[in-house]
Amino acid sequence: MAIELNRITSAPMAQTLTIRSHALVVDGTAEEGGDDAGPNPHDLYDAALGSCKALTVLWYARRKGIPVTDVRTVIERDASAERAGTYRLAARMQISGDLSDAQLQELQAVAHKCPVHKLMTAVTTEITTTVERMA
Repeated sequence: MAIELNRITSAPMAQTLTIRSHALVVDGTAEEGGDDAGPNPHDLYDAALGSCKALTVLWYARRKGIPVTDVRTVIERDASAERAGTYRLAARMQISGDLSDAQLQELQAVAHKCPVHKLMTAVTTEITTTVERMA
């Protein structure tokens, strides 16, 4: 699968991000020199974790017949030590439904196992970058 980004020529930094048939604008904040026309890359990284946890919990609950009616996820970022090598994300999930304490604990364990959480904490990601002249 390819994810494409193309610069929006009327903006200093903004890019149109296309994934399958979905498109959104990615931009730098005003402090970064952008127009803040969309989330920045850190926002997308953090959102990937929150959305993965929410979707994993909903998928699991449906599969196991656990009566989840809603999930709200908040990701708090602490990037104060990022340059020193530590990037902290705190996920807080609020789940509604007629749930026992045991079911809530089970869903918390499932949230810790979401694929993006694993990618961020337990997988070595290898990245190659090629820079080419545009035709």
